[in-house]
Amino acid sequence: MGQYIHGQTLIQAFENWAPKKLAFENDKIGLQIGTLNKKVKKVMVTLDVLENVADEAIEKNVDLIFAHHAVIFRPLKDIRADSGQGKIISKLIQNDIAVYVAHTNLDVAEGGINDMLAQKLGLTNSQILKPTYTEPLYKLSVFVPESHAAQVREALGSAGAGAIGNYSHCTFNIQGTGTFLPEEGTNPYIGEKGKLEQVSEVRVETIVPESLLNRTVNKMISSHPYEEVAYDVYPLDNQGKTFGLGRIGELPEAVTLKELAENVKERLDLDGVRVTGDLDSKVKKIAVSGGDGNSLIPFAKYKGADVIITGDVYYHTAHDALLHQLNVIDAGHHIEKVVKEGAKQYFEEVIQSSGCYDTTVIASSANTNPFIFI
Repeated sequence: MGQYIHGQTLIQAFENWAPKKLAFENDKIGLQIGTLNKKVKKVMVTLDVLENVADEAIEKNVDLIFAHHAVIFRPLKDIRADSGQGKIISKLIQNDIAVYVAHTNLDVAEGGINDMLAQKLGLTNSQILKPTYTEPLYKLSVFVPESHAAQVREALGSAGAGAIGNYSHCTFNIQGTGTFLPEEGTNPYIGEKGKLEQVSEVRVETIVPESLLNRTVNKMISSHPYEEVAYDVYPLDNQGKTFGLGRIGELPEAVTLKELAENVKERLDLDGVRVTGDLDSKVKKIAVSGGDGNSLIPFAKYKGADVIITGDVYYHTAHDALLHQLNVIDAGHHIEKVVKEGAKQYFEEVIQSSGCYDTTVIASSANTNPFIFI
């Protein structure tokens, strides 16, 4: 029997990278077809799920398709096996191929689509272009006997609590006296039933992001010697990590807009790009967005970008960009195909770390770009 990773395990690991809470409201993400409750021998990563992708998955005995764009985006009136989306869905169901979708949550995530593009294009000092989500922070306070304070502090830090800037394991400690009276049915670590106890304790405080709160509390409790652990959790007004759409960074040195367009075409393996602006103008500060970049034009201009590279720009939006002296390179929505390489690498790392070495990950070779350059 091979060592294959379970579908739920694989996706749970992925959602630590790009949690669903980062997705935009009403975005169609998550499991769309089939089940994750199975061992996965082969994963295929794709940008889109079209019929040629489904056929490729069947031919290559794929168990799970990971896609950036949803196979089911609008409500379906029917699922016919002989036409339209129904044909794709029927093929996948008949061959027990699950489809999991990560869209705007993977656009926004750190290391996601936009970071992949920024890296491909050689941008430095990359930052978020448009913030969309700030993670809530919590203060966790726990009361622990002095003899076990170091042990509990280590558990908190190893769970990821106490990270402030480039510092980890940050806590504040106050010594005091704890009192308690063990009653019938208890098995106290310290003290006797029916006798009021006074114990030298330490109040350990630390800061925890929402995404790590449950794990931190569980690790803290498991490391604590008491049968019943006294702790408090407080929501904070402090701002946690910020996530968002697009990225803005700099090229190592200024180039002409024409040179940049040619470089984009080469680095992203494109047949062509559309450009607005003076081709001879020098550009250095670059904004990038994988999908529809129309709403990001004002943010790119406000943050001082010389040019925005994106997947879709409307005709009149291009006019607006020209009026604001912002150059545009419309490289087509298909530039998001960088997901195939990036997600494949991530899943391979998860599989290796889990010890399930027999599960394989492949990138779809099917062409899903609907446009042909003549």
